[in-house]
Amino acid sequence: MITIKIGGSVVNDLHPSVVADIKKVVEQEEVILVHGGGKEVTKVTEQLGKEPRFVVSPSGVKSRYTDLETAEIFTMVMSGRISKTIVRMLQKNGINAVGLSGIDGKIIQADRKKKLIIMNEKGRKQSIDGGYTGKITHVNASLIKSILEQGYTPVISPIAISEESDFLNVDGDRAAANIAGQVKTDKVLFLTNVDGLLIDEKLVDTLTLAKAKEILPQIGFGMEKKILAATEALEMGVTEAIIANGQRENPISSAIAHNHCTVIKNE
Repeated sequence: MITIKIGGSVVNDLHPSVVADIKKVVEQEEVILVHGGGKEVTKVTEQLGKEPRFVVSPSGVKSRYTDLETAEIFTMVMSGRISKTIVRMLQKNGINAVGLSGIDGKIIQADRKKKLIIMNEKGRKQSIDGGYTGKITHVNASLIKSILEQGYTPVISPIAISEESDFLNVDGDRAAANIAGQVKTDKVLFLTNVDGLLIDEKLVDTLTLAKAKEILPQIGFGMEKKILAATEALEMGVTEAIIANGQRENPISSAIAHNHCTVIKNE
């Protein structure tokens, strides 16, 4: 069983072979898809006349600041346009996909962050209201397994529900890691727009969990979330985490075969 996260940067630029590749993998093992879509959310937010806001944590992780209006836009775009576009594409190619958000059946539960510590323009730590961003606490693994057992391929958008039933924005990579860990999939694959982790412009093809955690503070924006999510998945019992390029031909089969990608293992 494999959990595949399709990054927002590649949702619109996937290699034409991807759907056929997913079909090939689905015929061999159960597949859970989690999708991003940050670029599309930003575009729609701007079209609606709202300026997107991003914040940086003290550890250097950049993320979207989500107020109530942004949470509603995020839900609309992720669970609506992006989710249904992916499901339609899969259905057209004979994959019986079901689009779900983390809200449906409480697939992803999260605690709303009361405060966020960010770095301000002066490079100093600052505490701000947490907005509608969540920290994942639980995944409804039994519901996902039930959907898989009935022969469906779940396509999950990373929106969580809080105890107070708020919509919460959760990071897509970490949502995929939590789903992989709690459903107990063997592998988690993060498809992005580069071949994997690059250090000094060279691809790092393998990493241990310990090494990945050690180098995490030195990794740049974007990739640091994938490495962090990979380490979290491994700590939850996933055997291997793979970061690969969704714009390559047959990217999933290629990544499973460990070609042109970064593989992180719990060793």
